[in-house]
Formats: sequence, C-alpha cells, structure tokens
Amino acid sequence: MEKVKKINNENDYTAVMAKIDSLMAKGSANVSKIELGEIRELALAAQDYEQQKYVVATPSTLNGMIEMRMYEMRLKQTDLAKKLKISDAKLSLIMNGKQKPDVDFLKAVHTELHVDAEFILQHV
Repeated sequence: MEKVKKINNENDYTAVMAKIDSLMAKGSANVSKIELGEIRELALAAQDYEQQKYVVATPSTLNGMIEMRMYEMRLKQTDLAKKLKISDAKLSLIMNGKQKPDVDFLKAVHTELHVDAEFILQHV
C-alpha cells in the first residue's frame, strides 16, 4: 500500500473518492486487510481536505449558536431543554424569539453547551 499524498485540489479529491468507491464496491467480505488500511488512509486524506475546504462560519446569533451546538451534540429540542433544565415550552419561546432569555438560561447555555461567555454577551 502506497502512502496517500495530501489532497490539494478537486481533481485529487475526485480521484481519491473514486478509489474509495471502487474498493468499497468489493464488499466487506472481499476486501483484504491491506485494502482496508488503504480505505482508511484515503478517507482520512479526504476528510482533511473537506475540513479545509468546507469551513462552517461561526453563527452570528445566539439562536444560531445554540442550533449549531444542538447539531454537534446530536440533541433534539426536547433533549436540549432537559440538558438546560428548562421546559420544552420555554425553550421553544426563546428559540422562536417570543421570549427573551433569562440569566439562568444563559448560564446553562454557557456551561452545558460550552458557548463562550463573550459570544453570549455580544449576542443577547
């Protein structure tokens, strides 16, 4: 197995993805340990390229930041309400802009969702 080079452009990326597809098409029962290692190396190179190319901008609102954290933590709104120790209804009102967040809510967002306090202060 040759060492996978760094992906520098879309053509390299397309070639790597095609190679991954061709190896995966063999089926898990027909792939050798060497090929499994190659798939892993190719996937890591592709992931590195994707992370450099497709940068997600920091949200510009507190609600946007909360939604991003929900996505990252794979939380549904009900799960988030439990984590923040508030009712589903209160969370819904805050997220829909019908109620202003109180200090306890903002503290919970900071401690439970690890949202920077400076960001919270700038976006309340």
